[in-house]
Amino acid sequence: MYRIQVPASTSNLSAGFDILGLALNIYNTFDVELSEKNILINVEDKYNNENNLFLQAYKKGINYLGIQDYIRVTFNYDIPIERGLGSSSSLIVAGLMAASVLHDGKLSKDEIFQLASQMEGHPDNAAPCVYGGFTASIIEDGKFYTHNIQIDDGYYFYVFIPDFAISTSEARFILPKSFETKTLVSNSAKAIYLIEALKTGNLELLKKCYDQNVHEPYRKKLIYEFDELKNIFIKDTDGVLFISGSGSTCFGIARKKCSDNLLNEIKKLKHNWIIREVQVDYKGVSAYEI
Repeated sequence: MYRIQVPASTSNLSAGFDILGLALNIYNTFDVELSEKNILINVEDKYNNENNLFLQAYKKGINYLGIQDYIRVTFNYDIPIERGLGSSSSLIVAGLMAASVLHDGKLSKDEIFQLASQMEGHPDNAAPCVYGGFTASIIEDGKFYTHNIQIDDGYYFYVFIPDFAISTSEARFILPKSFETKTLVSNSAKAIYLIEALKTGNLELLKKCYDQNVHEPYRKKLIYEFDELKNIFIKDTDGVLFISGSGSTCFGIARKKCSDNLLNEIKKLKHNWIIREVQVDYKGVSAYEI
């Protein structure tokens, strides 16, 4: 039996829409072994079927290898579902990793990344899930490419997880079908600023990534109390706060820790926001025998 561990991921990262992703030290784990039929343990009834993303990914992996068999898997969750922290990617990457480790490691990390990105349709969550760290990813001629970028170690990172979910399809639907050229130019510049700011620790440069206008102005309408939360975080830390993925989680970056006053102010909001200080996961998906 093998245990597979997959990190959470925050994506889009301000202006890095469908490009930038960051692996976080929140994990889903999966205990896997071959079986005479597919058995999913510790899974809600609505996900305990052939449409389960882990199972779909496992099948994609073994079909790619030209193998036909079955799996028994026990799910242990810490990544919240439909909160913009890459829970879907974690299931997909774990399923593909299971296909590899249960068959002599026949899938390389690049193959896992390619297959996971195909299933997702974009690589910004799959890349950090597979490789860890801060990633910039693109697609060219049907192939996915990713690059790890160094991060300054002087930042503090926080996730603010609310008591309501947002589906990816809902968050996609609310976006415009097209953008003006000046909007795209501005967004591209801010993505460059963001990368440089995270590499160098330049908080003032990071602040110039605020209020980018590709996805946040539209998606924040789906996130109750987003502006209030953002103002509280900025006032307390002098940092920046972005939507994580498609939401509803928000992701904060600062050069100093949150204070007790911030916690008290957030408790006054109507929704129950769970605050977690997180760190960057640099390993990505891993597996070991148990």
